[in-house]
Amino acid sequence: MAVSSSLTSEIKATPEQVMAAIAAVDRLPEWSSAHKSVTIESTHPDGRPHRVRMTVSIIGITDEQVVDYAWNGNESMSWTLVESSQQKQQDGAYALSPTADGTSVEFSLTIDPKIPLPGFLVKKAQKMAVETASKGLAAFVAKTV
Repeated sequence: MAVSSSLTSEIKATPEQVMAAIAAVDRLPEWSSAHKSVTIESTHPDGRPHRVRMTVSIIGITDEQVVDYAWNGNESMSWTLVESSQQKQQDGAYALSPTADGTSVEFSLTIDPKIPLPGFLVKKAQKMAVETASKGLAAFVAKTV
């Protein structure tokens, strides 16, 4: 059963700075404790990651994933799961918009595990992912700006 969630937060940086941090996919392990390794297998013509292989470990479950990224300038990015040892589906996205104090960041995530897991575990994993996507990203942006 697929589960979706989203969170909107604000980061005190420009959309260009926030998107540059998001596009540094190979540096995910620096700000996301769930990401153990990341390998960019291919890039789009503009140099941003396209196909990425990663090892992710959350709530005691390790997953080998391949995801495809799509980019829309500094406005949004999304990814879709191509293959996974633990999930049937994963779709995520960041949407950025400028604010008076920085950038509004909307993060959304849908996951569907292959194996039946208790709902509370799926929700816990998703909550951890969403919190990392906001707080971890904000800390990484602050460090790189």
